[in-house]
Amino acid sequence: MRLFLVKSDGGPGMDDERRQRPWWRRVSTWALVYVPVVFYIVFWPDPSDFGISPWLREIREFAPMLTSVRVEFAANILLFVPLGVGLALMLPRHRYLVAPLGLLATLAIEGIQALLLAGRSPTVIDLVANFAGACVGLVGVAAFEALFRRRTD
Repeated sequence: MRLFLVKSDGGPGMDDERRQRPWWRRVSTWALVYVPVVFYIVFWPDPSDFGISPWLREIREFAPMLTSVRVEFAANILLFVPLGVGLALMLPRHRYLVAPLGLLATLAIEGIQALLLAGRSPTVIDLVANFAGACVGLVGVAAFEALFRRRTD
């Protein structure tokens, strides 16, 4: 995926064709992979650690601060970073919507888990971590673009 193209004046920017395409046509391969993976993880009927519990116990001997709660919190953040990145890239002129969309997505996920999945227990901690992940993705894109602009100026 190309993030930037060089304009004829040498400055960074996106090409006119990409800027004129509607947002739904800018959805790329990341979304085709990311969305099903997220659905699989968050809507599986019972919580799963995907087999990392024995590995985590081994790690905890050397790093006792890596509790299950902390690892789950970090995993929830990491799970939503691609959402923030993807939305920031899909909505370059409307980035102010990325954080609210991230919050809406996590509220929807946790709400569906609460209403439809008896084996799952949605928590405020999950909401905070997921929202934080989307915000980290947004800030990461903004920082990358600022760094890129600074280096080309």
